[in-house]
Amino acid sequence: MWRFRTLLSVTSPLRTPAVVAQPRVYSSNGPQQMDGTFYEFRTYRIQPHLNSAFLKLTDEKIHLRTAHSKLLGYWSVEYGGLNQVIHIWKYDSFSQRASVRAALAKDPCWISEYLSVAIPMLTSQDNEVTYLLPWSRLQMPPQEGGVYELVSFQMRSGDSAVWGDSLRSMVTSRDAAGYGKLLGVFHSDVGLQSRVHTLWWFESADHRANLHHSFLLDPSVKAAVKDCVVHLGVQKNKLMFPCSFSPLK
Repeated sequence: MWRFRTLLSVTSPLRTPAVVAQPRVYSSNGPQQMDGTFYEFRTYRIQPHLNSAFLKLTDEKIHLRTAHSKLLGYWSVEYGGLNQVIHIWKYDSFSQRASVRAALAKDPCWISEYLSVAIPMLTSQDNEVTYLLPWSRLQMPPQEGGVYELVSFQMRSGDSAVWGDSLRSMVTSRDAAGYGKLLGVFHSDVGLQSRVHTLWWFESADHRANLHHSFLLDPSVKAAVKDCVVHLGVQKNKLMFPCSFSPLK
């Protein structure tokens, strides 16, 4: 069972015909239930000898794609995976995404100038539908440039009521102590289940390395990590540089 908390909202007509304020619940640790907004994580793997050409093409033609929906960020992976790009797109609903995909399929410039050229450069594509955790809000980095770290946690249990509080404590204790700038915490809804992504910003890779050594020695952070690690199956991270056309840069 999810752990729930109650909020007031206008009740959906699917639940009751009365148009009055009614108690409604959503998961305190899982995906946002009160807001249809979601974030699609897309990972592309590029043929090694075509990596530069793919990034150049995308830089020149990304406006054809962003004309249809909002791009949150676009990064090239430098450490933790080679010849990869990760990009995050924001949608208000699944119906909006379906409309965007339908419009793209009918956009001759997108198809001829970008898609038909870019697809042969790739070796694979993957995507996930994620929601911001209710206690997380999107933040902007304090300045442009720097390096981003995407830390992905695969939790042992599918029930966030088991691990949600300890994960929150671990992540927020690190953020509060200044061991990196936390930009968002995302829970996967379509893709691998019980997966959480945290997106961090640092001035540089060396800055991140120095802070990482320090936070591992911080007693308060160590206690939070110890409490959470019993629920953790796999943890993986990637260090990424923002592309020149990325809104988050």
